[in-house]
Amino acid sequence: MPRTTTVESPGCPPLRALTFDALGLVKVIEARDGQNGGAAKMVDRWGDPDASKSVLTASIIDRESDPLVGIARKCGSVDVISAIDGNLRAQIPDICQASGNPEDDAIIGVHLLQKHRSELSSGSCALLTTTTKGQVSMESIEFGGRTLADYIRDPSPTVWSICESGNILCSKVDEKENYALFGGKGVEVNVWDLHKCVKIWTAKSPPKNNLGIFTPTWFTSATFLSKDDHRKFVAGTNSHQVRLYDISAQRRPVMSIDFRETPIRAVSEDIDGHTIYIGNGSGDLASIDTRTGKILGCFLGKCSGSIRSIARHPEYHVIASCGLDSYLRIWDIHSRQLLSAVFLKQHLNAVVFDSHFRTEVADPASAPQITNTEEIDDDIETTRVKRKKVSKNEHGSKKAKAKKSSRRLKGEED
Repeated sequence: MPRTTTVESPGCPPLRALTFDALGLVKVIEARDGQNGGAAKMVDRWGDPDASKSVLTASIIDRESDPLVGIARKCGSVDVISAIDGNLRAQIPDICQASGNPEDDAIIGVHLLQKHRSELSSGSCALLTTTTKGQVSMESIEFGGRTLADYIRDPSPTVWSICESGNILCSKVDEKENYALFGGKGVEVNVWDLHKCVKIWTAKSPPKNNLGIFTPTWFTSATFLSKDDHRKFVAGTNSHQVRLYDISAQRRPVMSIDFRETPIRAVSEDIDGHTIYIGNGSGDLASIDTRTGKILGCFLGKCSGSIRSIARHPEYHVIASCGLDSYLRIWDIHSRQLLSAVFLKQHLNAVVFDSHFRTEVADPASAPQITNTEEIDDDIETTRVKRKKVSKNEHGSKKAKAKKSSRRLKGEED
């Protein structure tokens, strides 16, 4: 039997997360008890279980007013819902219409952009989708109201191809929404300008190793390293390697880090601009400092399934991870300790944070106030005295009964 350790969970800060699973369900996870022992739990579920509508990936516009979530489904459609109540705001069913079968050209990336086009109003956003065969589509969506019938779709979306062969497996948009990163199986990571729809940089394969073995190109996940600089990014590979790229330096990786023995499945950046969090196919989760290339440490506890998504909270020092073991786990990034875990029954494919969630703080004025503490103390003392008197009387009555019964027995013997 494997040796296990039991770690008491200190609880997590007040937060709200959305998870997306293999049955197309969106589950809302909240922690409301604060920093002293708060436990995360599921408070709501949106949608009906349907395997054909399995969620492949998701993206959120994290804002205080009208936050939106974009969901890419297995059937080839993209849904835009409200992150507050789950109401369907827009539905685009024909993203994969060029390939015919959505399973042959599945959506691997969906991004909701709110700052990409200056002509967009506050009630609209831009939708960027990427398919396995490299078809990228970008269109604007305008929301006239709060219902599905109020949205207006762009009649002429911008569509272009980013690869002629291979399969795209990962995509990422930088914080300023000017550049996008793509990579996959047989496709080297490359960076595109979203305004001009042109490729500005392509990576070069690493050289052969000492044994003359060439590692095939197979990228599984990628993310930009800093919010202010699109020139540095990291990518995870199927050969359990994390590579750091710098566009301004060279085409080959600046640094390569091996991690365990299974493929890297999820990569997420920290807000400090140099720390990344990686998860692999065997459930290992670790943090790496890209300045030194050293692994800072692995997170305490073992996930029993492949990690598919990692999200960093923009305010609290926590990250969330989910995967095929059906657990959503909240971790502390400093101690790397598990704060809370929620079992959600289905395989989880993505998780996002709603950072503008706030718990309701109780008003101290509404609490009952104590006006006279002396009277309460007197009442407590009198009740204690009464209880003592009652107990003595009961004890004395028991002794009297015992004496009477003993006298009767003596009389019968005589």
